[in-house]
Amino acid sequence: MARAALSADAVVDVALRLIDEEGASALTLAAVASRAGVATPSLYKHVRSLAELRGLVSARIMDALATRIGAAVLGRSADEAVRALMTAWHGYVAEHPHRYSALVQAPGPMVEQAGERLIGIMLAALRAYDLNDTDAVHAVRCLRAAVHGFSVLVAENAFQLDQKLDETYELLIHMVISGLRTPPPRG
Repeated sequence: MARAALSADAVVDVALRLIDEEGASALTLAAVASRAGVATPSLYKHVRSLAELRGLVSARIMDALATRIGAAVLGRSADEAVRALMTAWHGYVAEHPHRYSALVQAPGPMVEQAGERLIGIMLAALRAYDLNDTDAVHAVRCLRAAVHGFSVLVAENAFQLDQKLDETYELLIHMVISGLRTPPPRG
């Protein structure tokens, strides 16, 4: 990459290619600078620190995830929307396991906007279940935990039994949808 073409977006592009090829642990300023063909101090004109770069990378990943899920649920509602959401999310992780592992899970200012967009999509997908605001937030959290947990375990090759993973994921989707149709317990 020519030095003149370097920008914050270009640095993120290089960082994402590095993550795709070598994994999230390979993300360092020195590695990104080397791939960009510049000295590490030259990166500081575009990103202030590795933490900022991780935030920019996470925002890009979260935005891509929200875009994919938004397209998948568009025009769908209730069970069909939840199935599409879960399938799209899991598909993204399967296609980009290293990128997804680089996603900073705790929201920060750079990831917040894309995260809010994703939450809005999830809430819209759940609207047909007629949940009150509190129950909708709980449902979004449960949905995120189910998809994230399963997808990360698959990406890390953590399931070793012979049963087919796609059948397990179909059961998970069924369980989530069934749970959404059942009124939540009141304590």
